[in-house]
Amino acid sequence: MRLSRGIVCECAGVSACPDGALNGTCTTQPGGYCFVTVEELYDENGIMVPERTAGCLPPDESGFMQCKSSQVPHQTPKVIECCEKDLCNRRLRPQLPEPPPDMTDAPGLRPAAPTSQTILMAAALCVALLAFLAAFWLLFRKRRRGCKRPPSPPAPTHHAEISSGSGSGLPLLVQRTVAKQIQMVESIGKGRYGEVWLARWRGEKVAVKVFFTTEEASWFRETEIYQTVLMRHENILGFIAADIKGTGSWTQMLLITDYHENGSLHDYLQTVVLDTNSLMTMAYSIVSGLAHLHMDIFGTKGKPAIAHRDIKSKNILVKRNGQCAIADFGLAVRYVAERNEVDIAPNTRVGTRRYMAPEVLDEKLDVTNFEAFKMADMYSLGLVLWEMCRRCATGDKAQHAEPYALPYHEHVPPDPSFEDMHGVVVARRVRPARPARWRVEPALAAASALMAECWHHNPPVRLTALRVKKTLARARAEGAVKLV
Repeated sequence: MRLSRGIVCECAGVSACPDGALNGTCTTQPGGYCFVTVEELYDENGIMVPERTAGCLPPDESGFMQCKSSQVPHQTPKVIECCEKDLCNRRLRPQLPEPPPDMTDAPGLRPAAPTSQTILMAAALCVALLAFLAAFWLLFRKRRRGCKRPPSPPAPTHHAEISSGSGSGLPLLVQRTVAKQIQMVESIGKGRYGEVWLARWRGEKVAVKVFFTTEEASWFRETEIYQTVLMRHENILGFIAADIKGTGSWTQMLLITDYHENGSLHDYLQTVVLDTNSLMTMAYSIVSGLAHLHMDIFGTKGKPAIAHRDIKSKNILVKRNGQCAIADFGLAVRYVAERNEVDIAPNTRVGTRRYMAPEVLDEKLDVTNFEAFKMADMYSLGLVLWEMCRRCATGDKAQHAEPYALPYHEHVPPDPSFEDMHGVVVARRVRPARPARWRVEPALAAASALMAECWHHNPPVRLTALRVKKTLARARAEGAVKLV
């Protein structure tokens, strides 16, 4: 039964006794409680020790709730006991709960021991995460095999180069939307790199070179070369844009250029017989384009010297005005004058064996010497001149011309191996035969002398593109070719 008067309790501890309390006691209000609490606190040495506090609690609900506070966990270990008789709390000895066996003794660090259920849950989560990562990786590999995205066209190094003031195609920002505007019409050719299509863009005919996914290095290199500053020349195939077009399951690498309905020189010569004027026009235009490639232009935005490395009649297009334009720069190399080094693209293609120079077939070309690449181009140019001269008619009625043939057609099979070409060009030093009729016609005689100097076995002896260009220019002006 609760007392109608207050009870006397022991009071001990900081701020537990009311001011003026005698003999370490306090008196509660009627219906109040005596209490004792024990709590672990840090002493001045940082060691956790129990501290006992005793005193009086009020009779209201707050006092009652404090007496029950031992039933809920505390941030620091704490226990309280209450009683309702005079000085009853002197006999109270509340005990702190025992810590778990694996709790640490470090101050403030008492981590709970993981249960077997927690361990199982963590293991299950790890397994699920590993399975998800494995599935994601397999899906990524599968999509990458089915749709391998090649590198983007070379980006401009600064804002000023976003325009194409050099004439090297459209502005780069425009190029990236061209593929969406292209309308394919028909396939007009296939090769080892891919396929060429006639297409329409903004109502104009254009040629679209679609590369195989395995030829991304050729696409990237050709795009890089075409976008070289000051690359534009009337005898180099006009570049419009490079783009990547994909549907999610496949990717096309596109190179959009000018379209020339006469096709390649290789196809043109099979059906058309040239006169001497056409021969000189074509020859001069080809060597003009090659001379522009080989020449470096110095300046703030100069043009590096470029070697083609795959000069052949299939890589030369015939324009409507009778001139020619050089195409296909997937193997081209550049000379970086600032660093005095040759920039060779990592490409698995090695050129066309039939047109390879002796030093290339013999694997003696010095890849660190840019002049060596230029001289290899001149050897190939000599073979192209030979193809053209065979189709140039002579005689009173201009009816004498040899049927079209590829260089060395009588010595090697249609698809010669390295060994086939090495045996003919290097070991036996054979060169294509020059018919006797060429010696009678001045234009053919001079062209024959030029090609012989171009395909000389010793590279330093060969003529440069600029020298051949000047010789042909003088011949066109005079009406006859005189080799000086």
